[in-house]
Amino acid sequence: MAALFQDIKIFITLRFSPNLHILNRTIGTFTGSQHGALIIVIGAMHGNEPVGVHALKHLFEMFEKEKTHNSNFIFEGRLVGFIGNKEAFSRQKRFINVDLNRQLLPENIEALRRYPPQYKANFEDVELLELLQDIDYQILTYKPSRLIVLDIHSTSAEGGIFTIVGDAAPSLDLAMQLHTPVVRGMIGSVGGSTLHYFTEKNMHLPTIALAFEAGQHDEILSINRAFTWIMGVLQAIKAISPDDLSFTDNHILKNYSRDLPKIVELIYAHHIVPSDNFEMLPNFKNFQPIQKGDILARDRHGDIVSPHDCRILMPLYQPQGSDGFFLINDIK
Repeated sequence: MAALFQDIKIFITLRFSPNLHILNRTIGTFTGSQHGALIIVIGAMHGNEPVGVHALKHLFEMFEKEKTHNSNFIFEGRLVGFIGNKEAFSRQKRFINVDLNRQLLPENIEALRRYPPQYKANFEDVELLELLQDIDYQILTYKPSRLIVLDIHSTSAEGGIFTIVGDAAPSLDLAMQLHTPVVRGMIGSVGGSTLHYFTEKNMHLPTIALAFEAGQHDEILSINRAFTWIMGVLQAIKAISPDDLSFTDNHILKNYSRDLPKIVELIYAHHIVPSDNFEMLPNFKNFQPIQKGDILARDRHGDIVSPHDCRILMPLYQPQGSDGFFLINDIK
């Protein structure tokens, strides 16, 4: 499958297209010759995070080329890419009214399904209902053996990449094969995310959900890392052959994560509201070690200091967001 990856270097020079033309929520669909899992990949659940959309756009283009030119290419299952928050993505904002990746609560979804929004009083209600209906349709028509949901993100801070897992053991098992640090415990602090909703209980079939933070929002190489991570998942679940990702490409994530811990656990989350007037101190990076008592940020009450010797994750350097920063400890 060498031809598929001759173009991977384009990501190094590719310029983000803020006004990437989109008519549909669906970025692409690729159905293999062999039935298997339904792999749903979502980009831009936060509209100011275009990395996943760009990675998926090129992934589908490359798969179509490979299908045409390589008779040995075998894909097992169906891969579908979606834009999570189309309206916010078109405006390059994290969200319009509310954070879409905090709205996937059972009671909220039940209400949306029962009383569909008739007008855009809340843009995210419409976005969420449409996204769920599209996923329901894929499950209904493909009838997969299992469901894999991948949610691609990026961070406002620079620093390391990482995979976020829920509580289910299969999710952790898959994440440990992807050559990135794995963050546990996040699901208990950030409610209403894709990891909360896409479970076997809610989807009524075997389900694995993972989120990937590919790097800083505007870093071109974040697209490359997102692309490679998705390919790593496809390999791990045997949707494609291990030969379909070259040794060099598979080392993109290994090299970037070389000096980072394999598993970390969330120990503290600093949630904020607009009236806090929260301001992160500059130059903190993902996985940066910090000491107890270090001043991390300020708000209307004064200095915010670290309560632990630990590492910092996702310090907030953007105007929208309800999480100021997270603190983590190394597990392995």
